[in-house]
Amino acid sequence: MKDTPSQSIPNCLKKYRRARGLKQQEVAEILGLKSTSMISRWERGVCLPGPLNIFKLAVLYRTMVDALFIEQLKALRAELRQREEQILKDKAEDQNDK
Repeated sequence: MKDTPSQSIPNCLKKYRRARGLKQQEVAEILGLKSTSMISRWERGVCLPGPLNIFKLAVLYRTMVDALFIEQLKALRAELRQREEQILKDKAEDQNDK
């Protein structure tokens, strides 16, 4: 769980929890958490659940993991594709210069 000081992590956790008709307290109990504070922090995008809890949430909410963080996934995909294209372009230019 990594805190992000100035930017929240976009997610659909609250949407999926509400679609299942669950309260934060119920989710916390099902996941074996002592309080709702972590559920709240995850939903607000203050921090990410650990890998095991991400999978548990996907199972509980009857969805795929990527659906819970679709906006973050889209942003990461765009960022990584841009980096990849730049690296491949630079590599091709280096080979042409030889």
